[in-house]
Amino acid sequence: MLFEFDLRTDNENFHNITSEVREAVERSKVKNGICTIYCPHTTAGITINEAADPDVVRDMLFALDKFFPDMREFRHYEGNSTAHIKSSVIGTSENVIIKDGQLVLGTWQGIYFTEFDGPRHRRFFVNVINDNDEFKL
Repeated sequence: MLFEFDLRTDNENFHNITSEVREAVERSKVKNGICTIYCPHTTAGITINEAADPDVVRDMLFALDKFFPDMREFRHYEGNSTAHIKSSVIGTSENVIIKDGQLVLGTWQGIYFTEFDGPRHRRFFVNVINDNDEFKL
């Protein structure tokens, strides 16, 4: 079952979308399976990380800026090569197991939509698959 969500982002940030993903799982009524969270943008991504301490997000953004700074040597005409690089490093999807109707996340884990080229109107998808939907030969 596929769900689509809209999101308004700010400049560069991690947006906690765990509640939206939980909502999709609940609406699907899937008890055991897997869900894929996917971002169809080349300057944004999806990641799982600590959601309890906001300093983790600040540290992640700080580290990404240090490892992937804007460089005058970049040739992409839009001037957002750094955002493309960060998106590739973070990735555009995550898979999470569903057990007994709940996401299987660690105590401190949350699911984030990562914005590297905002502010923008973005969207992301959650595909919920029931264990019974598996392909059988």
